[in-house]
This record gives sequence, C-alpha cells and structure tokens, in this order.
Amino acid sequence: MSFVEPVTLQGRHATLEPLAPEHEEDIRESVRDGELWKLFFTMVPAPEGIGNYIAQLLALRERGLAFPFAVRDNASGKVIGGTRYLNIDAANRRVEIGGTWYAGRMQRTGINTECKLMLLEHAFERLDCIAVEFRTDWFNKRSQAAIERLGAKRDGLLRNHMIMADGRIRDTVVYSIIRSEWPGVKTNLQFKLEAGAASSTRGHHAD
Repeated sequence: MSFVEPVTLQGRHATLEPLAPEHEEDIRESVRDGELWKLFFTMVPAPEGIGNYIAQLLALRERGLAFPFAVRDNASGKVIGGTRYLNIDAANRRVEIGGTWYAGRMQRTGINTECKLMLLEHAFERLDCIAVEFRTDWFNKRSQAAIERLGAKRDGLLRNHMIMADGRIRDTVVYSIIRSEWPGVKTNLQFKLEAGAASSTRGHHAD
C-alpha cells in the first residue's frame, strides 16, 4: 500500500479527483483562459502540450512520487484547474502541495481556499502528516501572498533551486504548516470559506 492512495475529495464548490487522460480537453480549454503558460514564473503547459503533461504526472504517480488531481468546478461540471501532492516522503510523513493552477476566470474565488482545505485536511487527518510544505517562485508574489493567507509560515529560500524550461534559474521560497498548527489553520480556512459564501449571497440579493 502506498502512502497516498487514490482518493476523490468532495467540497461544496469543487471536487478533487485523480487526474486521468479523459481530463485532457477540459484542461486544454482551462489553460487557454488567462494564457497561463505565458506566465514565466509558472510551470503550466501550453495547450498543445497537455497530453504530455498528463502522461508525465501519471508516470510520477506510478512511481509514488506525486499524486495529481484535476479540479472540477461543481457548478459548471468542468475541470478548471489542477493541483497535486508531491515530494511525498512516507518515511517522514511529509508531503508538499503544489503544481496548482486555475483557469483565469476561477482565480480570486473561493475555489483555491476550499481545495487547500480539502488537501490539508486529508494530509493531516487521514495521512497523519507531521508537516505539509508549499513552494513557489521568488518572483511569484501573488502565490506567496496566497500561501501566507492560508496560515503557512515561511521556512526559507532555496537559491538556484531549479532550472526552468526557458533556462532561467529559479530561486524557490519554501513554506510549511506543521501538525500542531493545523487546528488553527483549519478554523481560519473554514471561516474564510463561510465569509466568502455569505458575501456572495449578499451580492446576489443586491442584484
């Protein structure tokens, strides 16, 4: 039995389901929304590379190195993003949550908060992790702010950490949430989701 077993995580706004080849067309459509592959600090593939992208992630899953999810929007039924567990360390009960992206229209919504809550809850309460890591590009300030809003604390900077597809050498900012912090982080994320839902409802009635 592998540390991370296949699982589907169901939320109010989104469902995380194991990535599969049949997600290819929805993913291709989603990356076009915002032309995500053109952002130099992300690793989202261009539309023509989606097939290879899925194949590479499924190969990592077979080796137990990552577990990729497709993010399905419950309202539309469409796959609108992706995320995954990676750097899976069963011996030390640690995982990283990363490789996360969303179609442009879904950014700055409650989708990311709910997906992170589901992934963290599964990691700490089902996999019994002692820590969950997040990593992002030094230049991706929006991602750093989003990670900090989750309640993660900055561990440090890995300099000259990765060689990107364009040859740029990336510095990586590392964050983590440890097990003792999880109850507080969970309460904070649940509060954010409820506050967002209440705000959406008020806005709907105002229309």
